[in-house]
Amino acid sequence: METILKIENLYKNYGAVKAVKNVSLEIKKGNVYGILGPNGSGKSTTLGIVLNVVNKTSGEYSWFGGKMETHEALKKVGAIIERPNFYPYMTAEQNLKLVCKIKGTNYAKIHEKLEIVGLLDRKNSKFRTFSLGMKQRLAIASALLNDPEILILDEPTNGLDPQGIRQIRDIINLIASQGTTILLASHLLDEVEKVCSHVLILRKGEILYSGEVGGMNSKDGFFELISDNLSDLKVALEQHPAIENTSEENGKITAFTNTNLEASELNRYLASKNIFLNHLVKRKHSLEEQFLELTKNN
Repeated sequence: METILKIENLYKNYGAVKAVKNVSLEIKKGNVYGILGPNGSGKSTTLGIVLNVVNKTSGEYSWFGGKMETHEALKKVGAIIERPNFYPYMTAEQNLKLVCKIKGTNYAKIHEKLEIVGLLDRKNSKFRTFSLGMKQRLAIASALLNDPEILILDEPTNGLDPQGIRQIRDIINLIASQGTTILLASHLLDEVEKVCSHVLILRKGEILYSGEVGGMNSKDGFFELISDNLSDLKVALEQHPAIENTSEENGKITAFTNTNLEASELNRYLASKNIFLNHLVKRKHSLEEQFLELTKNN
C-alpha cells in the first residue's frame, strides 16, 4: 500500500516548551487517520509542520515516498487548518471560482464538490448567510477542488451543533469511500471512533498510542458473568492468568482482562472446573474510556 506521508522522530520546541516530542507516523493510502489529544497536545503543531507553515526543530517528514519536494507534494494535498475564511459578500460559487483561479483548477469541479458537501442548492447564496456548519462544509468543498490524494482537517467540527457534527461526519465517510486518504485532528472521541480506521493519541507532544482503532479497543476488555455459585466462580476467575481482577455487584461478576481472551476459551476453562454459567458477555472499553485512561495524568 502506497505511503502518503511519513513522519520520523519529529520535534518542535518553542523556547523551553516542547510542543512535539519524537512523533513518528506513517499514513498509508486509503485510510482515515485520527490524531487525538487534549488542547496543547501537539496536534495542530504536527499538522502545521507537515503542511510547511510551522518550522520543525528536528526530525524528518516526507510526502509520497519522498519522490517530490514539499511544495510540489502539497499541490496534491487539501487542508483546512483554520476557520473558513471566504468573502462574505460573494456567493458560494463565486468564492469557489476564486479558489479555482488560485489553484489553477477547472470551474467544472465546483458543481461536483458542492454536491458532495450538500450545498449545491445554496451555490447562489452569499457566504455571510451561511451557518457555521455550512461554512465548514464549503471549506471542505474548497479543499477538494484539486482532487487531493489526502485531505487534512484540523478540528473540523469545532463549535458545531449535533446536526452539524453528523453532517461533517457523513461527508468524511463519503470522501473516504471514494478513495481519498484523510488525516483528522480532533478531541471529539466519539466522532473519531466512528470515522477513523487508525488513531494517534498525543499528550504534551508525546505519542501514547498509535495503531488501528480496533486494535486499541481490543487491548483489554472485561467479561460479565453470572453463575449459580458466584463464590466458586470468583475463585476460578482469579486463578486464570488472563484475568487481572474481578468485582461483584448485584449478583453479577465483572472480570477484567490483562490480555486478549476469547469468551469461548474462558467458558471452556470454567467448565473444566465444573462451573457452568447462566450469563457470559464480553465487552470492550470504548475509545473514549481508553483515551481518558491514557491521558488521566495530563
